[in-house]
Amino acid sequence: MLQKLKNNFKFNCGSRKPLPYDFIDFFHLQYYNSRNDFEPRGLKFYIMKAVLLPVIEFIFSFFKSRLSMKMEIAALRHQLLIFQRQNKKPKIKATDRILWSWISKFWPGWKDALIFVKPATVIAWRRKKFREHWTKLCRSGKPGRPSVEPEVVNLIHDMSRTNPVWGSPRIRDELHKIGIDLAKSTIEKYMVKHRKPPSPSWRAFLDNHVGDLVSIDFFVVPTIRNTVLFVFLVFAHDRRCVIHFNVTEHLTAEWTAQQIVEAFPWDTAPRFLLRDRDSIYGHAFQSRLKNIGIKEVKTAPRNPWQSPYVERLLGSIRHECLDQVIVLNESHLKRILTGYFSYYHRYRTHLSLDGDCPESRPVQTKKMGKVVAFPEVGGLHHHYERRNAA
Repeated sequence: MLQKLKNNFKFNCGSRKPLPYDFIDFFHLQYYNSRNDFEPRGLKFYIMKAVLLPVIEFIFSFFKSRLSMKMEIAALRHQLLIFQRQNKKPKIKATDRILWSWISKFWPGWKDALIFVKPATVIAWRRKKFREHWTKLCRSGKPGRPSVEPEVVNLIHDMSRTNPVWGSPRIRDELHKIGIDLAKSTIEKYMVKHRKPPSPSWRAFLDNHVGDLVSIDFFVVPTIRNTVLFVFLVFAHDRRCVIHFNVTEHLTAEWTAQQIVEAFPWDTAPRFLLRDRDSIYGHAFQSRLKNIGIKEVKTAPRNPWQSPYVERLLGSIRHECLDQVIVLNESHLKRILTGYFSYYHRYRTHLSLDGDCPESRPVQTKKMGKVVAFPEVGGLHHHYERRNAA
């Protein structure tokens, strides 16, 4: 072993500038890399590690230059300060990276005094600093998309906070109506995040008959007195309009048939009517449809996805309105639904209508004034318009 060290020492001293402390560097490399020669073997290994190495370091420190000693002392003290911090894992700051990048540039023996990271990490710091320096010099202007005005950001925050059931497409369409055009990804960046599952998408259904097709359906609403109210809806597919609705506590086939007559007076009856196979649509109901001239289209048993438009409407009514209130009685439910359908037709935007409402809304420009919020459905929703200051 000693003969091997001597031979290597002679080889290193044969270089152009032999230094006395090359033997120390070589000894460190042999100790940490040659596991065949220095494999831990009980007490001998402990003595070598705890006694022999410090003694050798002390002896050969006399052969090191004064500058090298000062640099090593400063480097070791800096690492001790890092390990004395309170974190379990030493937290490396930007100043630490700058210091070690500078040390590695001006001191050839910096790798031997490095403990808390690998030498490759320091080299990566230097390369990253080099890239950032030249990227800053080559970059002209501000990169990326233009910044969004703080007023618009606050408006997006307000819309998503006061309308928690709105998604980014709804907010985008609402902003478009008041003259603000933003991408969907930009709106999602500034929205208030709600821990709620996303709304299901609509299914394409009978597009070639959408102008002549209506759907009907029932849904139930419990009241504060534990009674059940039945709500009947007639829904037109072309503009997503609720043509007719009514509420009753005592549901009969005759009452259901009468609702069709009230929904389509005179010559306003559609060509097709889509419904499920509920037993409430009995003989009286079918006879009334035949007299009016409406052809029934029945869905398959237990397949609500075959009537997606009206099912989506029922989900919107519950999610955006009825889940947020307590129904007292039949008249109270009628008032709530009347207010919601008024908002639904005049102000609620729809993806299927290219961001428009069932009753088309004009697009307002920025020149028309400031954005003003108007509460709808008792404050559950809002619509936004531009108004000039009085």
